[in-house]
Amino acid sequence: MILEKVGVGNIIYDLRKKIQQAEADLAQLGEPVSDIPELVETANLIRSNEYLQKANLKQTELLEIYQKYSDALEELLSIVFEIQNDLKEIVKEQSSLILKPKKTTTKRKTKSTKK
Repeated sequence: MILEKVGVGNIIYDLRKKIQQAEADLAQLGEPVSDIPELVETANLIRSNEYLQKANLKQTELLEIYQKYSDALEELLSIVFEIQNDLKEIVKEQSSLILKPKKTTTKRKTKSTKK
């Protein structure tokens, strides 16, 4: 029976040491801080990063659309210049037709004398 008491005593002693260590570890943690500035700052940075990612994606999308828009405008402008050149050629042709001297037929007047 004494050996049993000694065995139980050792278990209680070990458990008591573990309790003391756990309490010491808990005491080292200190009081809970309601507002941890580092966490608030990190959360803000994460939100800011998410915003910047979305903004960057939209800006990239906008740039791609502007590029397509610019390409379409350049193509349209090229077509307008082609039409302009075609119209200039038509005007030149029509002008040359107008400016060419017309062949006129001259009728000879004959004097007929009737007596």
